[in-house]
Amino acid sequence: MSSLRTAKPGEDRQMTMRVVERIRALLEDGSLQPGDKLPPEREFARTLGISRSSLRAGIGYLAAMGLLQVRHGVGAFLSESPTQFGAASLPFLDALHGYEMGQLFEARRVLEGHLAALAADRINERHLAQMAEELEEMDATVGTPQDYLIHDVRFHRIIAQAAGNSILAAIMESLTGALYAARRSNAEHKADLALTTALHRGVYRAIRSGNARAARAAMERHLMEAEDAQKKEASTSPGRVKPVVVAKKAVKAVTPKSKAPVK
Repeated sequence: MSSLRTAKPGEDRQMTMRVVERIRALLEDGSLQPGDKLPPEREFARTLGISRSSLRAGIGYLAAMGLLQVRHGVGAFLSESPTQFGAASLPFLDALHGYEMGQLFEARRVLEGHLAALAADRINERHLAQMAEELEEMDATVGTPQDYLIHDVRFHRIIAQAAGNSILAAIMESLTGALYAARRSNAEHKADLALTTALHRGVYRAIRSGNARAARAAMERHLMEAEDAQKKEASTSPGRVKPVVVAKKAVKAVTPKSKAPVK
């Protein structure tokens, strides 16, 4: 019998954090360097003692946070500058233990509507190109909701970066981890990803036009649609969102050390 464990619903986030911690440790001891490819999926899952699906959840989280680059059919690669490996987002997951989904969307409307408006005034060509690239990836992954989610979250992170306010961006970075963790469990039930992409494209066009009011309105409309979809999904199992559980070990920023073979 295989020794690999498949996560129960309540353990999924703990296993995701196990992947995060393992990759962080490899980075700290120099076994991984920026740009390196992660070990093969089967081998890495066996090393961690988890199922391949749990490993994919962890890799998806890190990809959504911009710390890994996933090249379909090739593998997952460490980003070129992973200097704050989960430092902002992972502790925030613990602070959000037991939060309600309505509170999360309320926070998103306040924060992301304003970030979109700021981005409309301040965005540069590089960030516009990155947003367009994520839209293309969303189009390409409408048939694989969990892959789609990675690009969805990255799209929102780019807007936060483009807004040009490092404090607001840090708050959004913290929130992003909770967003990914909360939404991944329902990703397979997303009813209309084509509509979601269209709403994202509306946000992109408003920001590109430089119209701050339109950008805020487009973001708020997108978030209202997303909340409505979430409520429909939750209607089959009402109540609070399952607690977000993270490892108690402090997550710190890391600096890559000298190169050593991946163990």
